[in-house]
Amino acid sequence: MQTLILILAEFWNTLCEMAPYLLFGFLVAGMLSVLVSPALVAKHLGGRGIWPIFKASLFGVPLPLCSCSVIPVAASLRRHGASKGATTAFLLSTPQTGADSIMVTFSLLGPVFAVFRPLAAFLTGLVGGSIVETFGSSAAQIEPCRDACCCPTRPQSRLMRVLHYGFVVLPGEIGRPLLLGLVVAGAIAAFIPANFFSETIGTGFLAMVVMMVLGIPVYVCATASVPVAAAMMLKGISPGAALVFLMTGPATNAAAIATLWKVLGKRSALIYLGVVVISALGSGLLMDYVFTIGNVLPGPATVWMLPLSVKIISALVLLAVLGVAVFRPRRQHPEAHAQT
Repeated sequence: MQTLILILAEFWNTLCEMAPYLLFGFLVAGMLSVLVSPALVAKHLGGRGIWPIFKASLFGVPLPLCSCSVIPVAASLRRHGASKGATTAFLLSTPQTGADSIMVTFSLLGPVFAVFRPLAAFLTGLVGGSIVETFGSSAAQIEPCRDACCCPTRPQSRLMRVLHYGFVVLPGEIGRPLLLGLVVAGAIAAFIPANFFSETIGTGFLAMVVMMVLGIPVYVCATASVPVAAAMMLKGISPGAALVFLMTGPATNAAAIATLWKVLGKRSALIYLGVVVISALGSGLLMDYVFTIGNVLPGPATVWMLPLSVKIISALVLLAVLGVAVFRPRRQHPEAHAQT
């Protein structure tokens, strides 16, 4: 019973820290969903050369598309003339982060992580897209998804569309993995002793390899992975190893790899995986170096201290939003994973 209370206490503390920022991230994601349509993406990211790859990678960083949407949009990009490189860059950068996950990263891991993580996602897409553009193979194309999950019926009002996507559609996609991530974070805090990871796998390159091996086969969405990474850091894992987990988990889901294999070919799919592995390990090493030379410790954002009452109210609102989104009846559509 005492252990359960401890898990619930850690669950609530983490929820209070992230709730104000995540609610704001939901609002930003809703605004982006209205201002930036998949058709606009396909229009501006077509063509060849480094510029479309640059735009595809940059554009994918804040874009609030779930994995179900990323896959058909990427396929549509290719079908409408986008280069292999631009398509790969989009698939690489988009699942690693998003408007909501950036805000959660800021709240739980601090400003350095909040800047470094999307930058790493952008560079991963840029490098991977450039390599695929140069060495990738040609392959058959597929039709983009036209199911309700990717073409939902939305209210006509722009404000209602923002609120509908930000506080209904997006929470419905990440609600379950986010709640699971909070429970896992609480369990780590309750069951794993302090400095467990640093004493068992160390804090250097080996720890990053372990986190990479853990992250590649286990899909976690960009937002839900943050509390898990924060909990592991409290138990002794280095910031760089945590970043490796944050990069490989969301970026290596089976659906994205299978789509890349079919749309761009076997060689491009292998390049995709190789770029994720090398970029994650390289970013992890650089992250540890930044924290070492800066002589700072990662942690929750303290620049703007929010009143406890704001955190509690935000946590209650977030629980209500997630509860409604998770338990409301869903339309039938192919299984998909969430992205932020």
